[in-house]
Amino acid sequence: MFFRTKFLTATALVCALSTPAFAEGPDASTVVATVNGTDITLGHMIATKRNLPEQYQQLPDDVLFQGILDQLTQQTVLSGSIGDDVNAETLLVLENERRAILAGLAISRAVDAAQTEDAIVAAYDAQYAGAEPETEYNASHILVETEEEAAELVTRLEAGEDFAELAREKSTGPSGPNGGSLGWFSKGMMVPSFEEAVIALEADGVSAPVETQFGWHVIKLSETRLKDAPAIEDVREELAAGLEAAAIEGAITALTDTATITRNEDEAITPDLLSTVTFDMEH
Repeated sequence: MFFRTKFLTATALVCALSTPAFAEGPDASTVVATVNGTDITLGHMIATKRNLPEQYQQLPDDVLFQGILDQLTQQTVLSGSIGDDVNAETLLVLENERRAILAGLAISRAVDAAQTEDAIVAAYDAQYAGAEPETEYNASHILVETEEEAAELVTRLEAGEDFAELAREKSTGPSGPNGGSLGWFSKGMMVPSFEEAVIALEADGVSAPVETQFGWHVIKLSETRLKDAPAIEDVREELAAGLEAAAIEGAITALTDTATITRNEDEAITPDLLSTVTFDMEH
């Protein structure tokens, strides 16, 4: 076979198998092959395709069809050869797989219910509607080791020397070769003492020496601007991700809070049992 897949994952089965309504013709229940009395349906093949790695899903259907059918045929023959001779660990793995698939389905339904267009618009309005435009700052700095060095730089700047030239000559920071330029940034992107000094400056103003954990800075504010709220399409994925996270957490919390959960408090059940208890693997 030209590819292999693992057990169907929660993600694969969460995608509901849906086919167009045919007055006549194949649908997901259509039997494509029968192996020792076990039917392989078109639905089985579609579910397998949806669980393939992305690079295989891009292949044309006429390439995939026979490969998927061969794979399912071979898996059916192989699994049928086991009969009832299945060891305990395998049975537990199958149980865990089923549990994971159904849990994934529950999560998918919760997310689908939460990620509506109305919910995305409401999340956008809650985060951005009525918000004050954010101020952004374009600044440069010269980083040196001591306060004395920084004070000397301030004196030289007051005497009319060029800030960018001094930055290239004296700064020990990575922005030095670029004249000390830090580009545009907003509140929260710089360490507090540096940020406070920038906010206190007027355009083209130069700060007194400012200390941070990196050393001593002399800062020049070039200009400021107001940043408007982004368009909803620019943040749609971010908003949808937030709704998804909230939906998953909400579903798990609600179901867990109402579930009857009893944990065995026997002191003999210790973490090391995960590595010391073994299964009978003779089968």
